[in-house]
Amino acid sequence: MTTLKERLQSDLQDAIRNRDEVRTATVRLALAAITTEEVAGKQARELSDEEVVRVLQREVKKRREAAEAYAAAGRADRADRERAEAAVLEEYLPAQLSDEELSRLVAEAISELGATDPKAMGQVMKTLQPKVAGRAEGARVAAEVRKQLAGG
Repeated sequence: MTTLKERLQSDLQDAIRNRDEVRTATVRLALAAITTEEVAGKQARELSDEEVVRVLQREVKKRREAAEAYAAAGRADRADRERAEAAVLEEYLPAQLSDEELSRLVAEAISELGATDPKAMGQVMKTLQPKVAGRAEGARVAAEVRKQLAGG
């Protein structure tokens, strides 16, 4: 079975062969970010697929934030490019949870902990993190937890 990093490397070769400029540049940047993560610290190591997913999520978040900044500055061309890069990277991430699935997981965690007020948000988030890891952004999860704890 191939690792996510190997799949990225293979897809980079295909993108180069197909002269897909956006995909080539995006996958190169993703592989560079992965390599940077691998050599960071005292000892170089190979990242697991879960760690690669975290790096890719971070890269997608950067692209979204950059797209918003470019759009706000009136640079639609650059904003479109950032969105296109984010779309390429999202292909390598696990499927995101739907709003209904996220709502159900949050409700289960709240009832499991017996949480009743917003002060328990930290505990609920801690319980949820392993269940939603890689499948929902933290801000989205926090907003749903806040909404349900507030009785909304």
